[in-house]
Amino acid sequence: MTAQTQDSVGSTPSTAGDDLATVSWRDPQRPGYHLVPPGGWLNDPNGIGRWDGTFHLFYQYNPYAPVHNLIHWGHVTSTDLVHWHDEPIALVPSEGADSEGCWSGVLVDDGGVPTLVYSGRGGRYETACLATGSPDLRTWTKAPANPVIAGPPKGVDVTAFRDHCVWREDGEWHQLIGSGIRGVGGAAFHYTSPDLREWTYTGPFVVGDAASGDPVWTGTMWECVDLFTLDGTDILVFSAWDEGVTLYPLYLTGHREDGMFVPDGPARLVDYGLRHFYAPQSVRDDDGRRIMFAWLQEARGDAAAIEAGWSGVMSLPREVTLDATGALVFAPSAEVDSLRGEHLWSGGLPASTTGPTPLRTVNGDQLDIVLDVTLPEGARFELAVRATPDGAEQTVVSLERTGAAPLARLALDRSRSSLGAGLDVVDLGGDVPLDTDGRVSLRILVDHSALEVFAGGRALTARIYPTRSDAASTWVRTAAGTTQPERAAARVHSIDAWRMDSVWDGPRPLWPGEET
Repeated sequence: MTAQTQDSVGSTPSTAGDDLATVSWRDPQRPGYHLVPPGGWLNDPNGIGRWDGTFHLFYQYNPYAPVHNLIHWGHVTSTDLVHWHDEPIALVPSEGADSEGCWSGVLVDDGGVPTLVYSGRGGRYETACLATGSPDLRTWTKAPANPVIAGPPKGVDVTAFRDHCVWREDGEWHQLIGSGIRGVGGAAFHYTSPDLREWTYTGPFVVGDAASGDPVWTGTMWECVDLFTLDGTDILVFSAWDEGVTLYPLYLTGHREDGMFVPDGPARLVDYGLRHFYAPQSVRDDDGRRIMFAWLQEARGDAAAIEAGWSGVMSLPREVTLDATGALVFAPSAEVDSLRGEHLWSGGLPASTTGPTPLRTVNGDQLDIVLDVTLPEGARFELAVRATPDGAEQTVVSLERTGAAPLARLALDRSRSSLGAGLDVVDLGGDVPLDTDGRVSLRILVDHSALEVFAGGRALTARIYPTRSDAASTWVRTAAGTTQPERAAARVHSIDAWRMDSVWDGPRPLWPGEET
């Protein structure tokens, strides 16, 4: 739960007489098939769980304004992970431990009692708080003893202290709280309890090194820690933070030993979109899949968000697996396919073309595009989405293979994604594995300002804000690579593209269940 804008103040909608929900519904940048707030502010996913056959997802929410202030817990439910129903707000700041906000946490099953463990903001540091729910999870009662952990361990100089991962093992509750040891690095602190209310600090679970940036800097504090196991390997996901700046989510693989986490290598990026896929939290569903959601931060400034009446997008659900090299593999969950509507394109392309080839029927701002591409050594492939006919606005996804190794560089060029000003358009990218013959599957999900790209099991998430109504075209280019133009061009074996259905049909109440 980031504290980067905790001192922000509220604002009013830009259109006189309209509430935030109405203003935000009219914004052309508002996604149609991602989870977004009714209006106001959304950030971290919280309390993801399945209860009596229904998925529950809570999220950081400010129903008053699209700024990070007085954070509540929004609550939605789903039977399929893509269509969501707004439930009453679960947690509201109140006098005491969470007077300044109910920050990130988790949902656990305490002997049949739904229980939220969350960070209460009400002083110098966040504290660990509890709330118990009704059987239908629609009403919540805060524990009279809050906070159940009143602050960081004594004698430890921390940079920050918040966000929770809680599980039960061998008859005992365990909890990790994200933190950082000043002058040392980010950390996760380990606690145990017999009852979720009396906690004993056992020591650091794992500590990073803020002095090292090899291969990626892990920051001075770790937010939103999430521990799970895949194929016998323990995985710790956390979001690197530094003095108010949200950096990116990372993961460590390793094993647990004597109440601590022993990494088997350095931290790796969860998503090449950096802060645009932040604070991920995951859940194991009834089929054994590990499903992850994260917060897609805005790339436009506060003033633009206030004008729009909303801020923040929840990622699509993605399934997480582990490959033979020990790296995490990400793909949209199968449920996302159910949103496909009109089939816009099916077929391959000629072996090479020197200029952009328009996919004339693949147009719009809600698309799912799947490609099967082979990249010989030196080859480059490009695909543009949300492009205007004159190219003044376009967002370009590329894959380029520069060597003999089965590896390509996935990159996103947002330099012409918008004619608007004040946007984050920094280039994003990272390496993706290829099959031994240079083949790779690429999937691009476009939803107005939200963009999720998957290639070779790696993910790149970003935000884009085209301004023109004709920024709806798609084109591909398969010319030889820029570094080795004499080499063979990329080959596109197949392209399939669909128009994606919306999951929202109009403005939604800012306070669900309390409509008059």
